[in-house]
Amino acid sequence: MQRRDLRVLLAVMLVAVCATSVGCALRRFERRGLLPRHGLIARPGWFRPQPISLGERTRQFLRQHDLENSLGDPPRTLMEKVQAVVDREPSLEGLYAYAEVSFALARRLERTEPRLALDLYGGTVLRAYQYLFDPQFDSTRNPYDPHFRGACDLYNAALESALRIVCKGEQLRPGTEFRVRTADAVWRLKCIICDDRWRPEDFGHFEFVSDYRIIGLRNHHVSYGLGVPLIAVRKSYPGEPPAARYYPPDLSFPVTVFLRPEFPKFAASSKSSGEEQHYEAQLELYDPVAISDVNVDGKQVPLQADLTTPLAAFLSNPAFGPSLATVGLLRPETLLTLQPGRDKPFTGLYMVQPYEPQKIPVVFIHGWWSSPMTWMQMFNDLRSVPEIRHNYQFWFYLYPTGQPFWISAAQFRRELRELRQTIDPQHVQPALDQMILVGHSMGGLIAEMQVMESGDEFWRLVSDHPFSEVRADPETLAQLREIFFFHPNPSVRRVVTLATPHWGSHFSNGMTQRLAAQLIRAPRQLLQTQERFFRENAELLIPDNLLKITDSVDALSPECPIFPVLNNAPRASWVLHHNIVGVSLDGGLWGRVTGTTDGVLSWESAHSDRANSELAVPAEHTTIHTHPLAILEVERILLEHLEEVRQEERLMQTREAREDLVPMPAPIRLPPVEPPAPPPEPPRRFPLLRLSEETAPGYSAPMR
Repeated sequence: MQRRDLRVLLAVMLVAVCATSVGCALRRFERRGLLPRHGLIARPGWFRPQPISLGERTRQFLRQHDLENSLGDPPRTLMEKVQAVVDREPSLEGLYAYAEVSFALARRLERTEPRLALDLYGGTVLRAYQYLFDPQFDSTRNPYDPHFRGACDLYNAALESALRIVCKGEQLRPGTEFRVRTADAVWRLKCIICDDRWRPEDFGHFEFVSDYRIIGLRNHHVSYGLGVPLIAVRKSYPGEPPAARYYPPDLSFPVTVFLRPEFPKFAASSKSSGEEQHYEAQLELYDPVAISDVNVDGKQVPLQADLTTPLAAFLSNPAFGPSLATVGLLRPETLLTLQPGRDKPFTGLYMVQPYEPQKIPVVFIHGWWSSPMTWMQMFNDLRSVPEIRHNYQFWFYLYPTGQPFWISAAQFRRELRELRQTIDPQHVQPALDQMILVGHSMGGLIAEMQVMESGDEFWRLVSDHPFSEVRADPETLAQLREIFFFHPNPSVRRVVTLATPHWGSHFSNGMTQRLAAQLIRAPRQLLQTQERFFRENAELLIPDNLLKITDSVDALSPECPIFPVLNNAPRASWVLHHNIVGVSLDGGLWGRVTGTTDGVLSWESAHSDRANSELAVPAEHTTIHTHPLAILEVERILLEHLEEVRQEERLMQTREAREDLVPMPAPIRLPPVEPPAPPPEPPRRFPLLRLSEETAPGYSAPMR
């Protein structure tokens, strides 16, 4: 028996090591420290400028117009000569040559003359934009020409380099302006937000995606197009929207910057009058989670976007590191205290993107000795699917895993209720009534307890007497009522459980329970309230009642009396349950150490007879939610749910249309005398106007 206990203890320690390493993209988020390179030029040296390196076609253009010997001229003089050729003989070759020469000069001068370099970078972006979109070249523009791709690269690289210079002066803010002087005009550039989900006050500062490399997140999701991906770091401010209560501190989110000139015609301006031309352009800020392309003169242009690096930036926040999971296990009371400078405790629901009323919430609930960071592999992959990204929003629930899971379930129930009251007090946002809960390990038990009817069965694990006979202060009575008496949440439509101990775990035994009793410190207030409650209600309580269990290790024991009640409690008829079970490979480490199915749970405990679907995945307990097959299964469930919601909406629209088309009964009339009444006209039928997903990409039918 002692040998088995020692083996179990060793396995628990291995579980702990794995659990604290699952979401560890935090310390592995490292600065690259180099400016992005462009393949057309050489990087300048530290002490003397290097010769300008240009493509052969650009040099040919310069030779043909007797400009090759002018490469040693002052930068503005050289660019005015190139611009004169472009004005005289407009062509794609000329525009590209201007952009490339201007870019090369800017790279050579950005350390010594940043103001001049900013002007040259601006000229590159504007001429590259003209190369790509000027209508006068639509008949000759060739998307298979290497210069077409080169113009895209010049646009992106020059815009990023220009933004770096601007950011050094802290001028990149929504509403701010700066000027760029090109060879033929002065441009006023204004920074604006093209997404009403964010306010100008939300933007604290920006960092560049290309400054970082990612270690710790398995997949790096990038979409290619025009624009500069940035990391925006949010700041708090007075008067922020109610949903901001659920944003974590220093939230990092993706932004793509797109520069859009606003001159009336792309044709080069005439300078015969000798007056300097003035134009305007906009630096448009887009959230690529919501917007994947922009419209330019009727053309849909994809945005360059990086969804993963800003997520890794958020994970690098030490406040959400592995220590959070350990504190939640060993010192649950710490997570229940208020955060510094906020009226919200560390526990609760968190949003990692702006709240969007039209999107369905998916709530992730972590397991024992873990934190929301454990979900980042799955979240990163799910958000990369456009259909999911455009129709779902992802929330995370943080709770202290050292306390019994039924207490965490009651707190989660209250959190969901308070969130609805905060963001939708009138209950007019139907997407909130299509919620999906995804729970790993003990988090799956918390999710299941949101969709069941308690009756009196859970209270009978405490007392044979009616709850009305209990003597306690109003606050204690309210807490007990919330824990033991509850109804299914009407807003939850599906529950997904992964490696969930539906019948407990054999890791909870005499040895581990004694160890947990030494390490896990139950909240002081809970112990004081419990002692007073036992003293005042001693004759009402049954021996070894459920309230005597004060930590999560005891709560997960297969002998815990809550599991028979939990598995026999009535479930909500409108909720579908999907179960994912981990199965370790034969001969694997976990199988040899523990002899269990996934290294922690037996098949009998992880399996669910009541699930609407169940999938076995060759993964261990601590990593099942990061396994590609488990992620694909959750993706399948989300897409299936989305299709069912759309079908329900189409059915509802059809029923409403039929009701509108039913003719009203004719009123009773007396027989006419003279002349006879004309026959009644048939009811008019109006065709239904519908939006199709083919004509409206990303369109999601409104839900009822």
